[in-house]
Amino acid sequence: MKTLNMRRFIVMGLLPSILIYTLFVFVPVIWSAYYGFFEWKGIGEAKFIGLKNYVEVIHDTIFWRALKNNIIFVLASVFGQLPLALILAIVLFKNNALQRFLRSAVFMPMVMSSVVIGMIWQYIYHPQIGILNFLLDYLGLSSWKMQWLSDSNIAIYALIPPLTWSFVGLYLIIFISALQNIPGEIHDAALIDGATGARKMISVTLPMVWTTIQVAIVLCISGSLKSFDLVYVMTKGGPAHATELLATYMYNSTFSSYRYGYGSAISTSIIILSLLFIGTSQWLTSRKSKNA
Repeated sequence: MKTLNMRRFIVMGLLPSILIYTLFVFVPVIWSAYYGFFEWKGIGEAKFIGLKNYVEVIHDTIFWRALKNNIIFVLASVFGQLPLALILAIVLFKNNALQRFLRSAVFMPMVMSSVVIGMIWQYIYHPQIGILNFLLDYLGLSSWKMQWLSDSNIAIYALIPPLTWSFVGLYLIIFISALQNIPGEIHDAALIDGATGARKMISVTLPMVWTTIQVAIVLCISGSLKSFDLVYVMTKGGPAHATELLATYMYNSTFSSYRYGYGSAISTSIIILSLLFIGTSQWLTSRKSKNA
């Protein structure tokens, strides 16, 4: 009886959150997938066209280019942001004044608007007045100067530093919290066994925070696949769709071309791809933890 009452209490406590999530997340997803079967300009009557929008997505070269760019973002986030954040967490783990200041400095971009971050990096990359090309001139590397956001061959890679700078602070705080939850007895036992430095990190620290790393990978993948504001501010998907992402392409198709049905089909495809990538990453990381 006591267990039954506890379960009822838990259900009642979770019910408001579940209802809000269903109303503002689940229902719009289903509604968007539904409109993917229609040709609709946002006003007037929606015309049912079956799977034509989804077939067009499959054959759309710009969609596949946007997916390729998103995959570049995912790889840069998982293999760039997370290792960097983990290293910084280990280095800044101590709770002295200097390290608290450095942690706050690394986390600062997280509290800034993506529009502001985009504008800052636009000035950094500016071909005439940008600090990056100025530094290259100062160091005698003028041949390395480029049109960072205008060259279609490098523009997508030029967006990776601001993306990393924006979000590495979030994972830094997550990893520091995970490191603080490792019992001190485990560190003492590792020292007694002679595990120090890199050996301790690989054999003790990483296995203890592996669950947190798995969560961070999910956040990285989902965040990278829905990246929009930073890219839209800096390049709007250009030049010539070189920095087009799935989210920017969906936005442009929906609100610039007024193809709400096609935009809904793209957004549904983003959700399916996100679930596929996240499921694959969880399967791979779970296999790794079991093998370990």
